[in-house]
Amino acid sequence: MARQIKNVKLDSKSARAALAINKNPYWMRIDRNTYFGYRKGKRGGYWIARVRFGKSFKMQSLGTADDTSDADGVEILDFFQAQAKAREWFEIAIKLEKGIGLVKYKVSDALDDYVDYLEAHGKSAKRAEYSINAYIRPVFGEILANELTSKKIADWHKELVEKKPRVRSQKGSVAFTNKAVKEDDYLRKRKASANRILTILKAALNRAYQDGKIASDDAWRRVKSYRNVDSAKIRFLSLGECGRIVNACDKDFRPLVQAGLLTGCRWGELIKMRVQDFQEVSGTLFIPDSKSGKPRHVTLETQGFKFFKRHIVGKSGGEFMFLRDDGEPWGRSHQTRRLKEACRRARIVPEISFHILRHTHASQMAQRSVPLPVIAAQLGHADTRICEKHYAHLTPNYIADTIRASFPDLNIIEDDGVKHLERQRNKNG
Repeated sequence: MARQIKNVKLDSKSARAALAINKNPYWMRIDRNTYFGYRKGKRGGYWIARVRFGKSFKMQSLGTADDTSDADGVEILDFFQAQAKAREWFEIAIKLEKGIGLVKYKVSDALDDYVDYLEAHGKSAKRAEYSINAYIRPVFGEILANELTSKKIADWHKELVEKKPRVRSQKGSVAFTNKAVKEDDYLRKRKASANRILTILKAALNRAYQDGKIASDDAWRRVKSYRNVDSAKIRFLSLGECGRIVNACDKDFRPLVQAGLLTGCRWGELIKMRVQDFQEVSGTLFIPDSKSGKPRHVTLETQGFKFFKRHIVGKSGGEFMFLRDDGEPWGRSHQTRRLKEACRRARIVPEISFHILRHTHASQMAQRSVPLPVIAAQLGHADTRICEKHYAHLTPNYIADTIRASFPDLNIIEDDGVKHLERQRNKNG
């Protein structure tokens, strides 16, 4: 390990406190053509490194100085931690300049490797690949992975929030919706979307770093996701709305809506389903290719069993379970307009997506005391985290039941014939 160099002006908090605020860093020399510095601002300073190559030089921000907070060795660095980090960066920068090592490994290469990894391990790569090609590759694809900076990633992450969300357009073109600005929780949705895209970028870079193809993970590790933006209120249909939406659907589309409500299956799973996937002996549906990349069995209760048994009459095992009126298979986006029209006819506002049928299936089970692990297994989740997030508040709750049973009548509300909450709950159950 290289000997650490002391500097009476920079190596202590008290010494740096005596320095004047200056937009130009206070530099100290580490080695030939390499310098380590401290830039002081009104609210403390941060560490910076510089290396010279002939008539040009490169600079790198290292982290915040421990002027007002204790050093954590990651984001807040003391003098010697920052100096050690500078030396690591000098080594990488010099190798890149000389063409040694992984000088040609770009972010685009890391993204390709990540998609290959997802496909090889049976994970869903299509959604990740869409986000990569739409939002990540155009910005970072041609940048050398070892030259990524936290600022570049953080600025891009912020820009994702500020841009309007995309809508479907002709191949090769990009379109953005203007309707999104009318949403009450528009900003939350944009931040949540930006977080999901950032997670994909980080996952790709982390895999490259673990494989030794990137020298440091510091650039993206220091970029934080937006907090508390995934707490959207989950929409689900009431029992009355379920009947209305089914009755309002076109004849060939109606069985898919019924199947969605009875099974909680995704649109993509239903349109790929074959007649042979209905397993009468076990009373289940077999989903060979789910979002997680793993097959699963969906349990059918009495209504679902009767529906599928009746639906497959006269069909051979290899046929698609659901076809359009013209005999052709359903496509990825064929449900959007049909469901929108059905919502208009059924007077369901706001209109729902097909995924809400999945939420409805799960929500109805949660309200009837079905354990969350059972719901998670039915939906194909690896654990109960998603179910806890979306449906836990619908399950019978000891705290809520105790409060409602114990709180006294304050005699401050007139009796206008409104049914008591507990009686209503019991009736619905």
